[in-house]
Amino acid sequence: MDSNRLPPQPPPARSYPSNSCQQQYTVWNFLPKNLFEQFRRIANFYFLIIFLVQVIVDTPTSPVTSGLPLFFVITVTAIKQGYEDWLRHKADREVNKYQVTVLENGQETPKESENIKVGDIVQVKENETFPCDLILLQSTRDDDTCFVTTASLDGESNHKTHYTVPDIERDLKSLNATIECEQPQPDLYKFNGRMHIYKTNQDPAVRSLGPENLLLKGATLKNTQKICGVAVYTGMETKMALNYQGKSQKRSAVEKSINAFLLVYLCILLSKALVCTTLKYVWQSKPGQDEPWYNKKTQKEKDTNLYLKMFTDFLSFMVLFNFIIPVSMYVTVEMQKFLGSFFITWDKDFFDPEIQEGALVNTSDLNEELGQVEYVFTDKTGTLTQNNMEFIECCIDGFQYKHRGASSELDGFCVTDGPVNKLQQKAGREKEELFLRALCLCHTVQVKESTEQDQREDNLDQVDGLRIDENVLQPPQKERGFIASSPDEIALVKGAMRYGFTFLGLESKTMKILNRNKDVEMYDLLHVLNFDPVRRRMSVIVRSGSGEMLLFCKGADSSIFPRVRQEEVERIRLHVERNATEGYRTLCVAYKRLSEEEYAQADAGLREARLALQDREEKLLAVYNQVETGMSLIGATAVEDRLQEEAAETMEALQRAGMKVWVLTGDKMETAKSTCYACGLFQRKTELLELTVRTLEDGERKREERLHELLGEYHKRAVQDAPPVKAGGTRLVLVCFASNQDYGFIIDGASLSMVLNSSSESNMRSYKDLFLQICQNCTAVLCCRMAPLQKAQIVKMVKSSKGSPITLSIGDGANDVSMILEAHVGIGIKGKEGRQAVRNSDYAIPKLKHLKKLLLAHGHLYYHRIAHLVQYFFYKNLCFILPQFLYQFFCGYSQQPLYDAAYLTMYNICFTSMPILAYSLLEQRISIEDLIEDAALYSENAKNAMLRWGLFLYWTGLGAFHGLVFFFGVRFLFSNPALQDNGQVFGNWSYGTIVFTVLVFTVTLKLALDTRHWTWINHFVIWGSLAFYVFFSFFWGGIIWPFMKQQRLYFVFANMLSSVSAWLVIILLILLSLLPEILLVVLRNPRGPYTRKVQQRYTHVYTSHVTTHARTPTHTLCICFNDVSVCFSRDLVFAC
Repeated sequence: MDSNRLPPQPPPARSYPSNSCQQQYTVWNFLPKNLFEQFRRIANFYFLIIFLVQVIVDTPTSPVTSGLPLFFVITVTAIKQGYEDWLRHKADREVNKYQVTVLENGQETPKESENIKVGDIVQVKENETFPCDLILLQSTRDDDTCFVTTASLDGESNHKTHYTVPDIERDLKSLNATIECEQPQPDLYKFNGRMHIYKTNQDPAVRSLGPENLLLKGATLKNTQKICGVAVYTGMETKMALNYQGKSQKRSAVEKSINAFLLVYLCILLSKALVCTTLKYVWQSKPGQDEPWYNKKTQKEKDTNLYLKMFTDFLSFMVLFNFIIPVSMYVTVEMQKFLGSFFITWDKDFFDPEIQEGALVNTSDLNEELGQVEYVFTDKTGTLTQNNMEFIECCIDGFQYKHRGASSELDGFCVTDGPVNKLQQKAGREKEELFLRALCLCHTVQVKESTEQDQREDNLDQVDGLRIDENVLQPPQKERGFIASSPDEIALVKGAMRYGFTFLGLESKTMKILNRNKDVEMYDLLHVLNFDPVRRRMSVIVRSGSGEMLLFCKGADSSIFPRVRQEEVERIRLHVERNATEGYRTLCVAYKRLSEEEYAQADAGLREARLALQDREEKLLAVYNQVETGMSLIGATAVEDRLQEEAAETMEALQRAGMKVWVLTGDKMETAKSTCYACGLFQRKTELLELTVRTLEDGERKREERLHELLGEYHKRAVQDAPPVKAGGTRLVLVCFASNQDYGFIIDGASLSMVLNSSSESNMRSYKDLFLQICQNCTAVLCCRMAPLQKAQIVKMVKSSKGSPITLSIGDGANDVSMILEAHVGIGIKGKEGRQAVRNSDYAIPKLKHLKKLLLAHGHLYYHRIAHLVQYFFYKNLCFILPQFLYQFFCGYSQQPLYDAAYLTMYNICFTSMPILAYSLLEQRISIEDLIEDAALYSENAKNAMLRWGLFLYWTGLGAFHGLVFFFGVRFLFSNPALQDNGQVFGNWSYGTIVFTVLVFTVTLKLALDTRHWTWINHFVIWGSLAFYVFFSFFWGGIIWPFMKQQRLYFVFANMLSSVSAWLVIILLILLSLLPEILLVVLRNPRGPYTRKVQQRYTHVYTSHVTTHARTPTHTLCICFNDVSVCFSRDLVFAC
């Protein structure tokens, strides 16, 4: 038996996956999979069919007109997608080929990461990442622990403590054991298993395995020289892989609208072809029309089957009218998206001098989605906050202490800021020192000696803690740093240091602190009662040098207050509530003196619970609750998790723009809730609806019954009892914000699992619907303790809800990758926790504050530009092909083209393409400054406003009107038989050329009328396109081309312009076509952002406070038009 592998007994019932990463495409499947993805687009599939028809059937136009643009689009798209996947392959190869150390036959053997198998014993050194999920067997630390950071998994950059399996041989060469564990599942915080250890002449020893023994792939080893662990999950079975949401092809709402419009125009095309085919055979059924004397049929034509000939004619008409479907639109859209993305990367406002980088665009296909976002899902740690806790103040026995040089009056207490030793007359020296001892002892902080590398890093903190204040410690101790499982613990230890109590470290279960008299106090650490989300507190039991047993406890106010005397609570409550509303993370501190009997009972209960294999967590919880009673409240602390720069302003702007913000975090609820208050997502008046494990705990009923009750209650309050939102017919709708209650919703991962995975299918559907309706009626939603896959499930649930709202996810770590990939738009923050989020995102920005301009300015403009581009393309192609359709009624349905082949080919490629491309890149109907200043302008494009059916029908009607004017206007001109001075008449090619000339000038000038932001580029392409058309027409018809068998336009254009009548008709038809548009702009009631700016000059909106008869302040909204004011309050309406 191989002694360095853990031999499975009995042999495994299944094979295990390899430890390699794989991407969407391979060399062999790239072409078929990519072509399948591209031909899912209706337009691509349609043009493929048209191209095949032109190749097979004798049609009026060449196959090149459809095949070349289609080939160009397919090729460019395939190259772009292939390059992006190649970059991902490159990154995966780096992971797969990463060198790791595996113990084989007692020797350290190097291996590539992809070759690790289940059962291998892997050695990992400090600052290395774990290549797979490992069970910790051995650590170089004396206490058989190791520290890891899981920033790439759950976003938390603080240290977590993991423990080796007890009673493991120090020499792993002689270890003989088997492991039984649960099937792979994505929950990062759950793991159950057991290890059977076999020793010679002894019964097998069984050790329980829990999440504290499991080292997850992607986590990083910290403050531990080396560990050894056995691989239990590899490859796609690791928890990191199970939480990874596979990347799918994202398609924008604009593309979906294009497909819908294409179906309409395809129906129009089929109708035209069907009408012309039918009328052709009706006309030919008349005597003498089927075979006139000047056009006798050949024998082959006479032998052709009638139905086959009808079908062939139908296809020929389809090809003739094919140009109504704008194939060039896809080329233009691709170019617009590709070139437009450079405006994001070139934006100097996105450049961050700290990292010397700007914004990055990974996917240009979704530019317009940035202007349509309705829901924003954001991570907390590293996105909203810097994950840098700072001690702000504390409250001891009802008195506030700040470490700042100012005096103030707060909550009825006289506050004198400064060191504690100046406030002895306030709380008493004994209480102060007891409080500070509690801060120094009640934690899991470790002291780390700095390496030479750390000393060179500007003495700043990294993810492993905060550097100790140099003004407090003596020079030999100055080089130390703190690490802990929670960053607020480090902040509290630093806060105690400010007032003279310094934690020196833990050695062999002995905690040392330096008091302000510079004496070292030593305490034996007997037990740590770890923090959990149900209790929301943690405690330590210590023995002082005098032998006194003490329990110190800290936790949330709602968890501590019921366990202390109520007269002590009232002295602290005001400070805690004020700090919480200011967005600070508040913790209450209590203590209890234990007698020998109490300690012995607690010690026995804790040891028995920790050895239990079944219901271990429930038994520990019962002992914790028994010990943590009858405590005395000492004080409270306020810690600030620093927000990202302009985080609050960004969140406020997003909400004013009509977006709903959801915070999805793996962090604890208290910390996340404080952040939501600090960002302004939760206000003081916001009523919080909480659906967490704590609120579901009810001893008398099952959790699912309690869940049903709470969902029903919250639904009644937030949805049923909420005042209905009515769409007013007036142009100014006022909402009295004082009369409406704002709700915020909080849910944790365990409760979400119950909502999404109920035992009953009907209950699950009901819970899901209730949950969604509640959340959609809340101003903000906080989801805490979320696993990465749960984040993606939340996003998927919202984006699949009624109305299919556009979603955006933003995060900075690998734990955010799943929700970034799931959302319509994924934004990565270029943070310090790796670049996984950036690599998998659609867009990457250096800071959260840049999201404001990215959405409100760039997103708004991108959407407006591309929406106008789409509508304009359909309009100009309908103008183009309608005269061709009408011409068939006057040429015997002979499929005779109205336009020359050169005009057919170059209309969309040269004559009308550049002006709309320039417009779609440069147009700014509202300046960027105004868009950022007035966030409400963003909501004007909500729900795909510019591509709704009403506007589409307007553009279609406009195209039909112009096409009718072009054709019949020129036909009226041709009612005069002699149009030239020499008396000669114009032919059919002259007729088509005049129509085409009016067409090109009209559609180009129409775009000029729509342009609001003129640059030299707009002038150049608009007037240049018209000049090029005139030059090309002269050039094309003025030379005899030797490669052409027939030259239809020889001197046609020059002869046409020699006629005064032709000049007059061209000018009149252009004016007649554009006149309704000009009158509509001039005469219609002004609307939109310009009107709003004008109204703001005459309308002054302000909020005041009015005192009612009961003398209670009430918010009142007063709108003043010139000299008349109308004021609205909750109880009265009056005019002044």
